[in-house]
This record gives sequence, structure tokens and C-alpha cells, in this order.
Amino acid sequence: MASQFMKNLKEEVTCPVCLNLMVKPVSADCGHTFCQGCITVYFESIKCDKKVFICPVCRISYQFSNLRPNRNVANIVERLKMFKPSPEEEQKVFNCARHGKKLQLFCRKDMMAICWLCERSQEHRGHKTALIEEVAQEYKEQLQVVLQRLMADKKEFENWKDDLQKDRTYWENQIQKDVQNVRSEFKRMRDIMDSEEKKELQKLRQEKEDILNNLAESENEHAKQSKLLEEFISDVEHQLQCSDIEILQGVENIIEWYVWVPVFLCGKNDLVFKANIISPRLGQFR
Repeated sequence: MASQFMKNLKEEVTCPVCLNLMVKPVSADCGHTFCQGCITVYFESIKCDKKVFICPVCRISYQFSNLRPNRNVANIVERLKMFKPSPEEEQKVFNCARHGKKLQLFCRKDMMAICWLCERSQEHRGHKTALIEEVAQEYKEQLQVVLQRLMADKKEFENWKDDLQKDRTYWENQIQKDVQNVRSEFKRMRDIMDSEEKKELQKLRQEKEDILNNLAESENEHAKQSKLLEEFISDVEHQLQCSDIEILQGVENIIEWYVWVPVFLCGKNDLVFKANIISPRLGQFR
């Protein structure tokens, strides 16, 4: 509770321009408060006429000269500075390499994080931008959808493995039963069907080998795809643990890979046991 209160209080005294605790806070007629230095630079950068101030939050125009110091906010900031945040509450800060300001915006056209000075530069002027936290949340939601689908795929793989084991047991039992039937039939007709018995048993052994080889290949394929699936799940889970900036640097590749290269689940092997051709032949010798 205390931690959440401090977080909410800090948000109240965070400058909406630089996203840091306010320095010499001043308030406009609309009620929004900013660092004196930040709002001055902002005012000069938009080149307003007649000393008109356009609030960067609500976009309402006011006289720039009406800005007034906000001592209450300044006092709160000073008290907040006395509290040392716990290690888990501290977040890594990324600054703009060009301007040295905190990266708090995301340019959707250029797909990169920028500072508020970058937004007003010729390079990004007119581009659609949003707060990094908002864009990161959008991508986190997309990653959560991907992760849910991957977990569903993982469940399908587990079911597939169970089905493979059932198939193996079934075919081993089925073949064993057919072998026993063949041996019983040929024992009764040993004198006239010795050579035929050997021939049919050879076919059964070959079919057993082929079926088990197919099952072994399916199990190997299952193991390979399961490993790839686990690695991709691990990558997505790791991505979700990264900072907003690090998420934005790699999320497009992960989501694009999942959309265009989905995990394909192989179906069960359509195995057909052909030992039943033996019975008609046996009838010829009865």
C-alpha cells in the first residue's frame, strides 16, 4: 500500500514533458504543472506569437506570462527526494544519444524511441508519436496473445506425444497378435506351407520394422519441434521481462515470425496394417 501511494504521488509531481520529478515547477491557468526549464524550452521551440502558451497536455492556449510557481508541488518533490527507492523500484533510464534527454516517446513511423526534442526536430516533425509506456503496453498485450497461443501449441504437442505412445502400443500388440495367428495357421499346415510361412513371416517382420521406423521418426520430429517450441516460449518470456526499450527493439521480429512462420502440428501417421491379406491366402490351402 505504501509503495503504491508513493508511486501515485510521484506520478502527480512528474513533469509531462521530461517525465522526471519537476524542477522549479510552474503551473498554467489550465492547472497543468511543468518544470520551468522544460516549459520554457517547449514554448520557444513552437515559436508562438504574442506570448501565447499552448499547453502540451490539454492543447489549450494561455498567456505564457501567466505561468506561476507552484510551491506545493515543489515541497512534495523535495520530500520525495528524501526517500530512497528500493532496488526493485528503480528502473533503468535510457537517454537520447543526440540530445541527452530521457527517451519517453515512440515514433510509430520510424519505429524508434525518441525524446521530446527529437519529436520537434525536422527528422520526426509531423510523425505520429505516443508515450513509450503506451506503445510498450500494446506490444506486451500482443506478446501475451502469442504466448497464449504457444502454450496451446505446447499442449497439443503433449497430446500428440500421448497419441504416439498409444499408437506404438496398439501396433505392437496388433502385430504380435497377427504373428501368433500366422504361426498357428502355418503350424497346422506345416508340411505343405513351410515355404509360404517363411515368406509371410518375413512380410510381417518387414511391416513391423517399417511401422516402428515411422513411429520412431515421428517421435524424433516431435522432440525437435518441442525443443523449438520451448526455445521460442523462452524467448517470448524473456522478452516480457525486458525493459520497455529492449522489448521494442526485438518485438517486431518475434511477432512477425510467429504470424508468418506458425508452428505446424503433424498429424498422426496414417498407418495401414496389411497382414489381413494372409487370411484369404490361407483359405486356398484348407
